Amino acid sequence: MDSGTDKSAPAPLRIGLTGGIASGKSTVAEMFAAHGVPVIDTDVIARQVVMPGEAALAEIREAFGDEVLDSSGALDRAAMRKLIFADQKHRRTLEAIVHPRIQREALRQATEAGGDYQIIVVPLLTGSPLRHQMDRILVVDCDESLQIQRLVARDAESDEQAQRMLAAQASRESRLAIADDVIDNDTSLEATRSQVDALHEMYLQLAKKARANLPEGKR
Repeated sequence: MDSGTDKSAPAPLRIGLTGGIASGKSTVAEMFAAHGVPVIDTDVIARQVVMPGEAALAEIREAFGDEVLDSSGALDRAAMRKLIFADQKHRRTLEAIVHPRIQREALRQATEAGGDYQIIVVPLLTGSPLRHQMDRILVVDCDESLQIQRLVARDAESDEQAQRMLAAQASRESRLAIADDVIDNDTSLEATRSQVDALHEMYLQLAKKARANLPEGKR
């Protein structure tokens, strides 16, 4: 049966979309999706791989105990977040359980998604093996004080917890250092959308150029 993926078609460009917590990655990804661009979101995959019944959740329970589960047996994200942002050892343990699974599923989805180019959302791209699977890296950037404001408003975090969450991630400077393209998400949605629209056109042109450089018969 035809899976819907043309195996002879040129591989889409892979654009790795990253940024700090509460920088606006999901908003930017939705804007690209509105252009019909395939979006693979590792945050969504991360929630899927720890669903009840998944092997990763059993490993998490074994590593951290029942206190990271809620009354239904699902992962208590707030409790898990407090643990991993308070202790780097706990964070590394969790990452060792979930990250390989997330990476495999993200690449599987990317292989099947098609498109001229794809957006692959990876919050921790600076330290991820997925970085080397990308053709280009797009960073959503905003001032750290704005990230803290958004975290407090969005997730009802305390200022102290929000600061710890930012400190546990790659620095703003390290993200910008790996960027091919940057979206400034400090201002309005309209300004952000304008930047997305311009990048969309540029990525289409890059994809067209990449196809033109393929050997005859593979275009």
